[in-house]
Amino acid sequence: MALPPVSSLAFGLLALLLVVKKLALFIHNRKFASQHGCQPASSERNKDPILGFDRVRAMLKASKEHRFLDYSHNRFMQNGFTYEAFMLTRRVIHTADPKNLQVILATNAKDYSIGKRRMNSFRPLLGHGIFAADGKQWEKSRALLRPSFTRDNIADLDIFERHVANLVNCVPADGATVDLQDLFFRMTIDSATQFLFGHSVATLRSDSPAEAYQFSKNYHEAQDGMIRNARLGLLIHLHPAYKRSFNRAVAGSRGYVQQFVKQALRSRASQTKDDKLPDCFLSQLAELTTDETEITDQLLNVLLAGRDTTAGLLSIQFHILARRPDVWAKLKAEVATLEGRRPTFNELRDLKYVSATVNETLRLYPIIPRNVRTAIKDTVLPTGGGPDGTSPVFVAKGQNIGFDVFTLHRRHDIYGPDAEEFKPDRWENLRPGWAYLPFGGGPRKCIGQQFALIQAAYTTTRLVQQFERIESRDSRPLQELLTVTCASRYGTQAALFR
Repeated sequence: MALPPVSSLAFGLLALLLVVKKLALFIHNRKFASQHGCQPASSERNKDPILGFDRVRAMLKASKEHRFLDYSHNRFMQNGFTYEAFMLTRRVIHTADPKNLQVILATNAKDYSIGKRRMNSFRPLLGHGIFAADGKQWEKSRALLRPSFTRDNIADLDIFERHVANLVNCVPADGATVDLQDLFFRMTIDSATQFLFGHSVATLRSDSPAEAYQFSKNYHEAQDGMIRNARLGLLIHLHPAYKRSFNRAVAGSRGYVQQFVKQALRSRASQTKDDKLPDCFLSQLAELTTDETEITDQLLNVLLAGRDTTAGLLSIQFHILARRPDVWAKLKAEVATLEGRRPTFNELRDLKYVSATVNETLRLYPIIPRNVRTAIKDTVLPTGGGPDGTSPVFVAKGQNIGFDVFTLHRRHDIYGPDAEEFKPDRWENLRPGWAYLPFGGGPRKCIGQQFALIQAAYTTTRLVQQFERIESRDSRPLQELLTVTCASRYGTQAALFR
């Protein structure tokens, strides 16, 4: 049926308006790029030039087979360290260039956002906390959290010792196989909740309260659901069972934390000048704000970093150590200087080979191997464009940039021809600057970086002191398990011998 004349005219005018708008945007972008000397980055070729469905299928297949990081790395090897890819009507810039990352994360950080998709996916669990916020809200979160990560707060090694001791008690004495990854994730949620709430969920202890164990389970499920939401976007609505399960886990997680927040705020309200609140992260936040929701949001955000970052790092590190008796022997020799005693904070920092082993693990397997920023204004990357890849690259408002730390850390032109080998000794004189970003960089650099590094180094030192050797009980190569962070798909199956 033919459209009425008025409808035909309106449709024609709308189409014309869209064409004019698109043409004006094209002219604007071209002028901006020319003014800044920009050249296009190399463009990845798709078999499907219309929507790039071949690329979507390849990405989904790699993700399903737990080889997404290698797949992404190979794309850089084929297209260069800064390239543009077309997929589902959107053009995305991918980069693993330290100069570009310095500009994205630091120099021109205000030109970028973490993106609406991340914020919308993270907010049910994390609220308006630091990992789900941008702009003024993020600045407020950062200012609220920073005082709790002073050296005095993170240098208390006693909080780590009791949980490492609980982990050691869970390791079979007869050399039987144990999944260290499971123990590391339990240890880090135990220590993180102790640091945050002044009360540990104690999942490594057989007498852990059922309520605490359920919280640990809920929090893990809520995190998985959060990442599923980010990956599926609106398609999550096609899976109502996922949504229901996610909502239950979120409610359980937030409800558990809120009981501690309420208690802290009540204690603060009835506090006299002679009273002293428990010395923990929550008490410090309660001194700065009485907003129950805000405190809950921040606690859940810091818990995310406190549990997953260190647990993923230790899991992968010990997966490697179980296969590298030469590295284990060097660690044994270094920690032997302590003569069996617990290291002090300063002694721990002086264990250079322990530190190098942690750094090398983070280099080969950065805990957050990939990330995304969205341009909130027209801007420029300093390099990656033109035939030789050295010209600036135009970034349009609304365009996404995916940056790959996994590939950055394996660049042969930066780390040498042995860049993909595990060699802690390389850190004796290595100063990679913006070519090493395991915790990000710039204003959004992980605020708990030192906490994570200290816990990883302390745990490594104490386990090397406690056990004479480690043996792998899994012949499979390391495969990634990508959630919020990176861990091992099959865990860390090993045996430890005293």
